[in-house]
Amino acid sequence: MTPPPTGLPACPFLPTLPDGVTLDWTTLHELGDDRGETFYLRSLTYAHYLWMRGLAARAILAADRALLADLRGDETVLARHPLPYCALTWMIAATPDGVFIGNPRVHYQHLADRLREPRRAQRSARAWACWHLARLARPDLPGDPRHQVTEPTDADIARALTTHGIPGECATWQQACTQAATLRPRPHPF
Repeated sequence: MTPPPTGLPACPFLPTLPDGVTLDWTTLHELGDDRGETFYLRSLTYAHYLWMRGLAARAILAADRALLADLRGDETVLARHPLPYCALTWMIAATPDGVFIGNPRVHYQHLADRLREPRRAQRSARAWACWHLARLARPDLPGDPRHQVTEPTDADIARALTTHGIPGECATWQQACTQAATLRPRPHPF
């Protein structure tokens, strides 16, 4: 599929979009309170749709929704589309200058500290994991010095993902950490 002229190149870590697909907020809203496997896949697909239209910040927020979905780890979708740590890292690093992305480092710092139940420990661990990935992918982005929070170490994050995440989640995150080191700094191809 060829992206529209204002779009960005396809993310290799998100589901392929069918030609001519049009998505909007109702893609997720129509599922109601369901935050399981269908919600997860739709969130990833919607993230890719937004990304390819040049809406980097909104794409990251949609991928966040997938990351915070209620999954056990045995869902079939995870074999094709693992938790979006690599996708988020890639989008953060691949956002060209001039495309609004906000500050993912601050976003995840605030998100991790403000999440509530359900599954607070799991969701907070995932947000801190993304905070770390944002720091690796975009070391030029500052943190929020006014937000008084104890930032976890790599070992703290790995321990939290192992304790509260789904099977294999820590390894998926560590793969994204390795990937992040290869993505920045580099000139953008677009």
